Amino acid sequence: MKALKIIKKVVFTIVGVGYFLFALCMTLLLLNFNQYNVTQFGDTSLIIINQDVSREEYDKGDLVIVESAQVKNISIGDTLFCYKVDGNGNPLLEIGNVGEIYLEEDAISFDNGDTYSSRFIAGKPVKVYDDIGSFLSVVESRWGFLFIVLVPCFLIFIYEIYALILEIKYGEEEDLS
Repeated sequence: MKALKIIKKVVFTIVGVGYFLFALCMTLLLLNFNQYNVTQFGDTSLIIINQDVSREEYDKGDLVIVESAQVKNISIGDTLFCYKVDGNGNPLLEIGNVGEIYLEEDAISFDNGDTYSSRFIAGKPVKVYDDIGSFLSVVESRWGFLFIVLVPCFLIFIYEIYALILEIKYGEEEDLS
């Protein structure tokens, strides 16, 4: 019976530490959102492909690692991700191939004619992870973070208070055996 209690504690500890690390990672991803609602660590952005950004090489649900690029380091024909803001002030992502470079204005234009200042250039794609973006988009959403991270943390907190009250009221666990 004692071995079963030890195994139970070990399993709960492993699950608890794993969940804590998961919650910490997701919180860090959310805390590093830039003004365009994209997770950004320094010069690296994590861009989730959704139905608005469509290209042959990217499917819906892909996660694309994008390194920022300055206009002087961009070549004609490079594939770039750029930010754009719609009429309602919502940030959007555009992807395209560079058609022209304007070094004096610090801007580029895509083959389709859309022109972007350097401050709206997210960067060049470096690596693509298939279907990871779908999972990440759920976790980074408000409801996903609420139900995957916050609610379980609250329930664990309530359980710990309950266990503390039982221990204060009835004494240590060994006394109950």
